[in-house]
Amino acid sequence: MIFERRAAMKTLLADRPKNLFVVPGLGSCTWDAFAAGDDDRNFYLWGAMGGAAMIGLGLALAKPDIRVAVIAGDGEMLMGMGSLATIGVQKPKNLAVVVFDNGHYGETGMQASHTQGGVDLVSVAKSCGFERVLDVADDAGLEELAGLLGSYEGTLFARVPITADDPPRALPEKDGVIIKDRVRRAAAAIG
Repeated sequence: MIFERRAAMKTLLADRPKNLFVVPGLGSCTWDAFAAGDDDRNFYLWGAMGGAAMIGLGLALAKPDIRVAVIAGDGEMLMGMGSLATIGVQKPKNLAVVVFDNGHYGETGMQASHTQGGVDLVSVAKSCGFERVLDVADDAGLEELAGLLGSYEGTLFARVPITADDPPRALPEKDGVIIKDRVRRAAAAIG
């Protein structure tokens, strides 16, 4: 099954617990998270392609009392693939990495990404030491993943295959200081 990206994001964030923070990758994943509903717990990225997983790791290590879900595209994950090894070694119990895989570099013109050429990000994450890996294949699997984002105690990686479409852009706040400050306030309110 191949998911429609906005519907998949909406499912993942629909019933998120109060302590679940989201670091969406730049571009489409940030727009998808914003389209699902603006939230102070969303650390929107407007740059630093390939950096979402490391930003999520930093947040997870600094705030072990919250849960962090990085939701990035396959292009971003391929660019920051070394971060999977670092996460696998650090093993934060509160971090999940979800890759929306459309087989394209959407931010640079929809060139075929290496996942179309056989690179298996699920196997890479497993080899890097992620404690649980999922290749989401149906609605039940997506619902299971949504629940695990709020409850799994360990490093979690999931690939969600999505259509290679380009829905209308939904653009969140762009000012990095404003985004950082509101995420910090939200994290401080949790504990």
